[in-house]
Amino acid sequence: MKINKFWRKIIIDWHRDIGYLISGLILIYCISGIALNHIDDFNPDFIVQRDTVQINIQLENVNNDLILKLSALVGETKFKVWEKPTKDQLKIYYDNATLHIYLNENKGVYEQLKKRPLLYHVNLIHRNSVKGWKWASDIFSTLLIILTITGLFILKGKYSFMKRGVWFVLLGMFPPIIAIVFFIYFQK
Repeated sequence: MKINKFWRKIIIDWHRDIGYLISGLILIYCISGIALNHIDDFNPDFIVQRDTVQINIQLENVNNDLILKLSALVGETKFKVWEKPTKDQLKIYYDNATLHIYLNENKGVYEQLKKRPLLYHVNLIHRNSVKGWKWASDIFSTLLIILTITGLFILKGKYSFMKRGVWFVLLGMFPPIIAIVFFIYFQK
């Protein structure tokens, strides 16, 4: 397919400028995507910090005063709720933390969640969990489509889309097609 000089210049200019415009978003989505792909290997949103605490307080009568004393051991001043899941355990819930006390052992495990710097917020955007981001994501996707289409027509000659590029485009479609076929027909 022949494209005259005027249109080739417009295609190249659009491709270059859109590429520059969305390169930051592409990097952020890629980093977030890698993190979210490994959700089974680590928590991409939170850092989980666990500390063992020795309890030197009498634990016979559990009430709110005792819960506040136990909370002070881990630096908490306010609890949400507490429960006794078993007769030998006590669990106290805080904002972004818990204290799980083993009554027979006089020890507890304090577990605190902290947002991963930057990655937590980037993952919210990637999962489209930020109100109003849907439209920014749609615009970004549209620009990626334009970037892809303009990229197909930049080169001419033996490296053009019709002579060489079409095979790479088809090759690039194979992994998702194979995955779809595999999941539809072999994952029952």
